[in-house]
Amino acid sequence: MKYQISQKVENLAPSGIRAFFDLVLGMKDVISLGVGEPDFMSPWHIREEAIHSLEQGFTSYTSNKGMPELRKEICRHMSHRFGVKYDFDEETLITVGVSEALDLVVRAILNPGDAVIIHQPCYVSYGPVVELAGGDPIVIQTRVEDGFKVTPEQIEKAYTKKTRAIMLNYPCNPTGASYTKAELNALCKVIKKLDLLVISDEVYDELTYDFDHTPISALPGMKERVIYMNGFSKSYAMTGFRIGWACGPKPIIDAMTKIHQYTMLCASITGQIAACEALKNGTKSVQEMKREYNRRRRFVVSGLNDLGLTCHMPQGAFYVFPSIKNTGMSSMDFAQNLLKEQKVALVPGVAFGHDCEGYVRISYASSYDNLKEALTRIGEFLK
Repeated sequence: MKYQISQKVENLAPSGIRAFFDLVLGMKDVISLGVGEPDFMSPWHIREEAIHSLEQGFTSYTSNKGMPELRKEICRHMSHRFGVKYDFDEETLITVGVSEALDLVVRAILNPGDAVIIHQPCYVSYGPVVELAGGDPIVIQTRVEDGFKVTPEQIEKAYTKKTRAIMLNYPCNPTGASYTKAELNALCKVIKKLDLLVISDEVYDELTYDFDHTPISALPGMKERVIYMNGFSKSYAMTGFRIGWACGPKPIIDAMTKIHQYTMLCASITGQIAACEALKNGTKSVQEMKREYNRRRRFVVSGLNDLGLTCHMPQGAFYVFPSIKNTGMSSMDFAQNLLKEQKVALVPGVAFGHDCEGYVRISYASSYDNLKEALTRIGEFLK
């Protein structure tokens, strides 16, 4: 039988991260610095709450929008921490990770041919979800000279009459770039001028090291044009629980919920109960993990620069994005040869955009000892 596959799906490139890490499967003694997953276990009090909920028989569906208790807790968190007030019932949706929130919002706001501005380097799914929704990604290539940050001039230059929104991720995967309040205000001026929506992925917000994180929705006149997305995977080390959330204008949240009803239905009740516990009592655990990530960040950046791989200091998340241009190798050759010869796995820069050649992504969400050994092996490889 001949199977027909959607042309959009046929034309879609596979994830550059997953395609590379298929090579790692089955290899022994590999130090993996590739997949963006915390090496910490979910804090015990969060796991205990999840276990207890199962023992109590909480195994049912929840409201499509998510448990009211969790939505209220999220709104309390946003108001208390950032001063942004959202209505738990009309402006908040619980999703299966931030990835689902991203998919829902682009499908909710785009008509065929609408464009979305996306910065590169960026997380691998941003362009594909826009394409699957019938939209056109317009790429802004950020530069190391600007700290891998989008500039107002780039937004204005990229804008067309079909541009509907801009997608921001800060702190950024893979570069660790983030924005001060002043830098965000400068972006907001042009965003308002061009009447754009902002799809803001701030899942690494708690892991901002050099200044306080500011949600773009907290800035004057921005709440009504921002779809704010966050989750529990990174800051709380809860990747397997798959709980994210979106806050935004009621018409957009309603449209997202409509799609969510017909696809995911609702997020796991166990994960939602655990997420409630994380928000209520997880601050200490988050700060402990953040301090350790910060220690590793400085160690890895210093070590890479000592090896001759120029590496800027990331301001957040748990990635570094060093240049490997002076080796003369492509990022894919560098990654494959390093894996083969020294058994260190990292991600080629081209996984994060066609114009990201000459860089690799290294995750420092690994133990200090692993990072130390990995730098030793990278040094041997460079020799």
